[in-house]
Amino acid sequence: MKVNKTLIVGVIFILIASVIFLTNILNPIIRPITYLFLMGSSKGKDIMLFGLIGLFLILSQAIKKEINIEKYFKVSMLLGWVLLALGILLEILFRLQMGIKLNTIFCSMSNTMSSTSILHTHLLKSILGEILSQIIGPFIQNDINTGVGLYSYVPSIGFLIILIIPILFITLVLASQKRAWPTNILFAFFSSCLLIGAIDGGLFATPAIVGICGLYLIYINGYYINSIIGWLLKDQKLIENNEFREPKYKRPVYKDIKFLFKRSSFIILVFFIIFLRFTIAFAGAEPDYYTVDIVNPSDDIDLGNISVEVVNFDKNTNYNKLTYRIDPSYNEMELLNDLKIPLNNSCEYYTVSWNIYSYL
Repeated sequence: MKVNKTLIVGVIFILIASVIFLTNILNPIIRPITYLFLMGSSKGKDIMLFGLIGLFLILSQAIKKEINIEKYFKVSMLLGWVLLALGILLEILFRLQMGIKLNTIFCSMSNTMSSTSILHTHLLKSILGEILSQIIGPFIQNDINTGVGLYSYVPSIGFLIILIIPILFITLVLASQKRAWPTNILFAFFSSCLLIGAIDGGLFATPAIVGICGLYLIYINGYYINSIIGWLLKDQKLIENNEFREPKYKRPVYKDIKFLFKRSSFIILVFFIIFLRFTIAFAGAEPDYYTVDIVNPSDDIDLGNISVEVVNFDKNTNYNKLTYRIDPSYNEMELLNDLKIPLNNSCEYYTVSWNIYSYL
């Protein structure tokens, strides 16, 4: 592997990921930026982002022989869609297996508190988290949530779905070979977001949307991205060595900028996924009250001790379950965080109904 600028940049990204893993010194700088596209960035996501970008940049220089990168690009996007769709299917199967409603957030209280829902799934993350815990468990810091609390509940098909991730990684590496530096960097970034989104969040999570739509943007507009950057930087070599097919009808480069926006059909894709997410969220919302089901509770649970107004309470002795109905004016995220305290080590798991209206 020949040492070049791309390789050096990749190593720098790996070093940054290592610094984030070992210390918190970069958090004030990095977190406000990664928060925007990683959907509530965390230390674990930041490590994965910089580590994966660095790895993609390094491995993009690994293969010397000629390969059909366009074919592997198409395969990668197809695998990406399949993985994201199967992640949602796994979440549905999980709920049918557990006998809980689709429009709820499931929170496991075994080991560490771990949550999952159709709108933001963590089931695949729990499988990888368990694998990492077995390998480097003592080195994983407490502020990195591996989602292992969900591992024992994952349907068996999840262990087959997780195999798509390394296959997708390999096809993305093959698709990244011999690319011009602008699209190579973008490809590494969007590929990393796609993998992070598939593991932590699923189809409706921001990283997944950024990743899959960003790759589609490069696929349909890669020629124009390289040409425009080459024109702006007066880099004739970049323009001449563009790995994407030249358009049938050539036009001056400055006109490519206008044409680029005309070809921005990926924006429609972005809005479609976002529209679908909000449609599901509103359709499954329970605006009258939150329904909190607590399974296998201990005897000393009393949600009245936290600052929530309990509208109704029901105890089902047949299923060893407590059901609380809570004032809907409470913010959904705040409710989830506040419930962790009284329910810690006090039940097997609990579920909370959706209420997207609490964010409005």
